[in-house]
Amino acid sequence: MRNARILIAESAGFSPRALHTLRAAGVAVTEADLTRSDLMRAIGSADVVWVRLRTRVDAALLSKAPRLRFLVTATTGLDHIALDETERRGIRVLSLRGHTNFLRGIHATAEHTLALTLALLRKLPCAVFHTTGGGWNRDLFRGHEIFGRTVGIVGWGRIGRMVHTLFEAFGARVLVCDPYATDVAAPRVELHELLSRSEIVTLHVNLCEGTRRMIGPAEFSSTRPGAWLINTSRGDIVDEDALLTSLCSGRLAGAALDVLCEEDAQGMESSALVQYARVHNNLILTPHIGGCTFESMAATEEFLAERLVAALREQLCAA
Repeated sequence: MRNARILIAESAGFSPRALHTLRAAGVAVTEADLTRSDLMRAIGSADVVWVRLRTRVDAALLSKAPRLRFLVTATTGLDHIALDETERRGIRVLSLRGHTNFLRGIHATAEHTLALTLALLRKLPCAVFHTTGGGWNRDLFRGHEIFGRTVGIVGWGRIGRMVHTLFEAFGARVLVCDPYATDVAAPRVELHELLSRSEIVTLHVNLCEGTRRMIGPAEFSSTRPGAWLINTSRGDIVDEDALLTSLCSGRLAGAALDVLCEEDAQGMESSALVQYARVHNNLILTPHIGGCTFESMAATEEFLAERLVAALREQLCAA
């Protein structure tokens, strides 16, 4: 594609090396940090748009992009993109999905899963606020250890495997639920059994119609009383109303979530889970930062920049 125009819509902290790769290919690159309304106005002149998770690429946005041929997102999950619409318009989506060999070197989300677990069991956010507020009462924050616990991992993909290694290093017993995996390195059980036996349950499955709301009222009723739930996968894996009910009833001792069903400012204001977390200490929420490290973002942006340049050259040769 000659004289391709690339618009990086969320450019804060974008990898300088990735930018060099793009510009060295002779394409025009615009770095910006655009709101949705700004992007609606700017996208019309772009051949390529590069987004992160903040930008929801839906049919309304794509209708403003008659030139668009490539959409780039350094994510494995693609629920922020209307894939049916990109396919209909002939827009090629470049992402991290399916690049297993490369992704084996990206550890950020697995580490965040462990961080959330420790924060929840050791009551770290509350202890920090207590101390910075002038308190020093250690007895308020007696927590729990991972050692000796039974941890249930739902999903034996790349992150599930990494999480298994981390929890085993802490001395936990691990169970796995994944009906499609063939090389599970821990006892594999059905979901109902995993939930009933596990003291810590951590979710690592892709979002699709088969996994949407897979942890709902029936699953929470099967969960071991006093268990903790960790979700760094996708918000829609969990029925949020059922989760809230389980927290309020005490069935769950607590939960730590890096993902919600609605991940924007408007969704935060109306979220019952956000409201609950403001006044209860057994729910920790982080704003989808599992993959948000300097190392992982630089590596993934550099990887996709090379893929994009190759795809542009391939299209040029085919023209």
